[in-house]
Amino acid sequence: MSLYKYVREAWRKPRDNRELWRERLLAWKQEPTTQKVEHPTRLDRARSLGYKAKQGYIVVRQRVTRGGHVRPQIKGGRKPKRSGTRLSLHKSYQVIAEERAQKKYVNLVVLNSYWVAQDGEYYWYEIILVDPEHPVIKADPKINWISAQKNRSRAFHGITSAGKKSRGMGGKGIGYEKARPSRRAHSRTQ
Repeated sequence: MSLYKYVREAWRKPRDNRELWRERLLAWKQEPTTQKVEHPTRLDRARSLGYKAKQGYIVVRQRVTRGGHVRPQIKGGRKPKRSGTRLSLHKSYQVIAEERAQKKYVNLVVLNSYWVAQDGEYYWYEIILVDPEHPVIKADPKINWISAQKNRSRAFHGITSAGKKSRGMGGKGIGYEKARPSRRAHSRTQ
């Protein structure tokens, strides 16, 4: 088997090594919410999503709080029926993680992301970011498409892999007529 296959097998059941898992999560909880990392934790997954170990690529570990999203209660000036405090979350936590990493690193572009860990309080995702102005990136024909202006804020437009999944872009044919260009745009044409 190749190295990547062994790594993939190890990540099928990551909690088998409980001590390593516990130590890792305790260390990650002490870190800032957005932490730049030297190497991807899951090398096989990062490589399959487009990561290359060369200049212009950066990996960031992003922590996202789990649970219900409750906004503060508004005290006055509303109808009672408008005073709901629970927000329905229409985005996945992975999309939220990508957006927060994009806000932190404004000059970079989100390429993709993948799950790394979770516990009762947090999710951790690793986000692959690319510098669109780096000469190495501009010279590489496989990735220089990311330098185009329309791809600069992929995370906010929902055109990363996780974003497309959140928007329901996975299928085609009967039952998916209303998904494109977006559910909101389709409903406005009616």
